[in-house]
Amino acid sequence: MIIGVPREIKPDENRVSLPPDKVEVLVTDGHKVLVESGAGEGSRFSDDNYLYGAGATIVSSPAEIYGSAELIVKVKEPQPSEFELIQHGQTIFTYLHLAAEPDLLECMLEKNVTGIAYETVEDRQGRLCLLHPMSEIAGRLVSQVSARLLTNIEQGVGKLLSGVPGSGNCSAFIIGGGTVGLNAAMALMGAGADVTVADINLDRIREIDTLTKGQVKTIYPTPAALAEKISHSEVVVGAVLVPGAKAPRIVNRDMVKEMMPGGVIIDVAIDQGGCVDDIKPTSHQNPTYIQDDVIHYAVTNMPGIVGHTASISLSNATLPYVRSIASIGVEKAVTSDPGLAKGVNTLNGHITHPALAESLSMTFQDLEEMLS
Repeated sequence: MIIGVPREIKPDENRVSLPPDKVEVLVTDGHKVLVESGAGEGSRFSDDNYLYGAGATIVSSPAEIYGSAELIVKVKEPQPSEFELIQHGQTIFTYLHLAAEPDLLECMLEKNVTGIAYETVEDRQGRLCLLHPMSEIAGRLVSQVSARLLTNIEQGVGKLLSGVPGSGNCSAFIIGGGTVGLNAAMALMGAGADVTVADINLDRIREIDTLTKGQVKTIYPTPAALAEKISHSEVVVGAVLVPGAKAPRIVNRDMVKEMMPGGVIIDVAIDQGGCVDDIKPTSHQNPTYIQDDVIHYAVTNMPGIVGHTASISLSNATLPYVRSIASIGVEKAVTSDPGLAKGVNTLNGHITHPALAESLSMTFQDLEEMLS
């Protein structure tokens, strides 16, 4: 199979979908891998690493990638300038977040693209195995981001997360106890903050309590409990996920207005539309804005600023799926792996993921019936 690795063009996106060591594996398997020149620069992988070290074919433009490859392997969803390059019947394997990208969805349906979304692929235990590595990184970045934003130079409240003896530390409240939430909690706790996590899954609350030996507090997120914790927290983290669907709006404007001036909201769910009411996506170049005297951070590709670590971590998880699709074809790969099948969001002009269809009030087609 011909596999294409285009350069990521989303602002401040430094990841690459397949580092040279993964390309070498695919080339050894007998596949041709086209890599756009400069695709690995942000992750510190040169064209020579791909050409001489891995056996890739270096091409000069994204048009050559999309025009020749049967399987496109990316990190982030195709951007508007790439829509016209996408070929009819092509397979795209990447983070798609189609519930928040209706224009991309329309393009993929019109061109009969098989869209396999990293964020809805599941392993045999039902875990979101391709979302997990980036959620780990995003969660761990939360403490670094919040520590910076709390400073006066960022118009924050002017506090250290840990405080110093006699000054008091900061309170951090995390909404959602999944992979992002747990990693954020551990990092913030390690930085010295007083951390509370809210989750509707009582088993997950118990698990977090056990893992942290009670150092991270846990609550059940009723509206009253949310409002109370948000009003007393310097840092609020939105880490809510509904696989394939838009994130529910958990934090309303009244709650935000009760936060202390200079407090920080970090909405990691922004890829799926965000869980804070009226929040607007931001970028690494302009990561924040102030509304209701609160700093809002809503960068849609947080792991993009640690390109090397993120590229290796992501590709460690995606490579087995890429090898399967390339070796036996997408239809057989999906039919033989129910977890990979859950990653198929579009096929032959139809939406095949129920949560995506429901979130956009669109028609859903059963994937198994289509393939049979």
